[in-house]
Amino acid sequence: MFRHQGKSRTFSHNLRLATLLSFVAGVVNVTGVLEIQVLTTNVTGHFAYFSEQIMEHQYLAAFAFFVFILFFLLGAFTSNFIVELMTKTKPEFSHVIPLSIEIVLLFIIGLFGGSADATNLQGKIIAFTLLFAMGLQNALVTRISQSTVRTTHLTGLFTDLGIELSQLFFYTQIEEKKKLKRNIFLRVSIITLFFLGCFVGGLLYQIIALKTLFLGCLFLLIALFYDYFRLKIYYLNRKKNSYLERYEWNKKINEHNS
Repeated sequence: MFRHQGKSRTFSHNLRLATLLSFVAGVVNVTGVLEIQVLTTNVTGHFAYFSEQIMEHQYLAAFAFFVFILFFLLGAFTSNFIVELMTKTKPEFSHVIPLSIEIVLLFIIGLFGGSADATNLQGKIIAFTLLFAMGLQNALVTRISQSTVRTTHLTGLFTDLGIELSQLFFYTQIEEKKKLKRNIFLRVSIITLFFLGCFVGGLLYQIIALKTLFLGCLFLLIALFYDYFRLKIYYLNRKKNSYLERYEWNKKINEHNS
C-alpha cells in the first residue's frame, strides 16, 4: 500500500492505506483533545483561535496557536522532503523513515507525557509533537495516493462525499458509476475508521491516559510490516519465476541438442 505509486496504484492499495492510518489519526485526535484540549490532527480550528486571541490582545496565546500551525506545516515539509530524497535512491522504502519518526514520536509522548494541559509548557510540547506527527502522516499519505487519500481531517472528505453522492443522480455510464461508487466507499471507510479510532481511543484513554498513543504505534507498525512482507513475497515470487524461466529455457536447449 506504500510502494505502489502512479499508474501501478490501485483502489485496494488506497483502501488499505486509508483504513489503517485514518484509525491512527482518530486515536491521536481524541487523545490530544482529552489530554490537552487541543486538536492535533488538523489546523483549521487553530486559525480561528489565533484570530480570536489577536482580537482580544492575548498575543502570547495567539503566538502559541500560530506555532501549532507551524509544527503541522513542518511535519508535512519534513515528510515530503524525506520522500523526495529517498525516491532518488531507495524509492520502495521512501515511506519507512516518515512513518518510523511518527511511531517514535507517538511512543515518546505516550511513555513520558504526564498530566498536562495546553496552558503549560508540557502541554504545549505534547501538542507540538502530535501536530508534527500528523503533518508527517498527512503529507505522506497525500503524496503516495496522489491526493486521493487524506487521513487526519474530515472536512474535505465530507465535501467530496457530498459531491460524489449528488453525482450518483447524474452519472449514467456503467464505468463512471463503478468508479464513483468506489470513491464513495473509500470516503465512507476513512470517515468510519477515523470515528472508530476516536471511539476506541476515547475508551482506552479512560484507562491508560496518554499511553493510548501506543495503539497508534501498533497500527503503524502493522502497516510497515505488512508492506515489508508483501515486498519480500513479491521479490521471492519474481526470483522463483526467473528460476523457472531459466529452467525451462535450459530444458529446451538440452532437448534440442539431444
